[in-house]
Amino acid sequence: MGFLSLGADPSLRGAIMGSEKYRYRQIDHFGFYEDGAFRQRYLVSDTHWRKPGGPILFYTGNEGDITLFSNNTGFMWDVAEELGALLVFAEHRYYGESMPYGNLSYSEPKYLNYLTSEQALADFAILIRFIKESSEAKNSAVIAIGGSYGGMLAAWLRMKYPHVVVGALAASAPIWQFEDLVPCNLYYQIVTNDFKKSGPGCAESVSKSWAAINRMFGSDEGIRWLSGTFHLCSPLKCQDEVAAFKNWLSETWVNLAMVDYPYPANFLEPLPAWPIKEVCKYLKNPNVDDKTLLQNLFQAINLYYNYTGNTPCLNTSQTAVGSLDDLGWSYQACTEMVMPFCSDGVTDMFEPQTWNFEAFSEECYKQWGIRPRPEWITSIYGGRNISAASNIMFRMLSQAPTLLQTTKDVLILIFSALDRQGYMLCVMGVLVVWIRQHTYTPCNTAYIPGGQAMVIWTRGQQEASRQSLSDSLVAILITDGAHHLDLRSNNAYDPKSVIQARALEVAYMKKWIKEHSLQENGL
Repeated sequence: MGFLSLGADPSLRGAIMGSEKYRYRQIDHFGFYEDGAFRQRYLVSDTHWRKPGGPILFYTGNEGDITLFSNNTGFMWDVAEELGALLVFAEHRYYGESMPYGNLSYSEPKYLNYLTSEQALADFAILIRFIKESSEAKNSAVIAIGGSYGGMLAAWLRMKYPHVVVGALAASAPIWQFEDLVPCNLYYQIVTNDFKKSGPGCAESVSKSWAAINRMFGSDEGIRWLSGTFHLCSPLKCQDEVAAFKNWLSETWVNLAMVDYPYPANFLEPLPAWPIKEVCKYLKNPNVDDKTLLQNLFQAINLYYNYTGNTPCLNTSQTAVGSLDDLGWSYQACTEMVMPFCSDGVTDMFEPQTWNFEAFSEECYKQWGIRPRPEWITSIYGGRNISAASNIMFRMLSQAPTLLQTTKDVLILIFSALDRQGYMLCVMGVLVVWIRQHTYTPCNTAYIPGGQAMVIWTRGQQEASRQSLSDSLVAILITDGAHHLDLRSNNAYDPKSVIQARALEVAYMKKWIKEHSLQENGL
């Protein structure tokens, strides 16, 4: 059965997308009063599976229909033949077709009580256990893979269920965007840097637009002018709508940074290659009058929402046409996934806005009748204190809004020991040998498992070694990328950094698979 959608990775067109399966799951894995069950959907492809015992690549589903992620995770399809792997894409409860209470699932808060990351991880762990009951899979190594929230889940699955998965690839996974683990304005700084380097005057034009919008909202005539200029489906009516209008614009700039792919794609919206560069062509001159500035802003926004020319008007209640579920994520953000965001208007191009937890909590209570718990995620998953975990690759981008990132413009930040003899990595002309201490020798080549050599290009001025988490927690930083770009299919326009990162990711997977095989054979 095919699962190709408009948002599909272009290089997957015509590919066999796997079979659709369902399996009943407990609604509540951690209590005994609610003993109901629901059908969890998952997709499976065994086209290249080397049976028996071939590895299993298991995608931990995000906040949306699982077919969206299957269609946009071409990396797994690309490497399946090389690894002889079975592919599994598991849908997250309360998304797509995996609704614990059917049509009632979102009707009131009592039915949403089981929409948590912990319940979802238990779903995944039990599904893997079921798959491995097969004689052909009982000795298979399972590697969790995910991007964004799915990447967080992949990492947490390895942390919480290390007996179930031998390792995890967590792409663009913001596991530190909780409490005060990173500055709350870091996210918007990274987005702003994308716009700064994509065209002169671009970020400054966005920065100046907020005051221009405020001035337009100062009169009924200005509000009507904005509605007409931006071709809004629902015209703005009063000054109270200014915050929602500006939030819509802010989310659009953020989405552009996430999908700034080097080739045409339609993950969130149909867009050209390097869409921020295209958008910035309309935002070259920030020093113009308000109406001219905002007309230019519309041209930029219109490229995101109407690149195909088929959109008659712009809907300010929607920032993506893909299958991501804003409603479900809104509930999760109001319970455990509490991510502080702020902007200062100085180091970023956004309107100054503080993180106000009390106001956020009131909004959550008004919408859902519940209060968020900001400390919960760090309490159950460890926050920065994850050194006890192992075999996790965190893949980060230097330009896309990937929140684990702490250093800019280094192609590959961190590699850790791949064996007891250490691991050699060339960073800025220095060979870093990872054992118990670092040895530095001039070089221009890095060596990855299996003896393959590749040149590492870097632009940063910081030592990679200082960012290590542990000997088996690996962080890879990619320049010229976008939101989990490395999980998409190979493409002729992929930057060299992405190609190199994928090669390293596969090398680690082979290492984990080999270690699992040796363990299974008692060696």
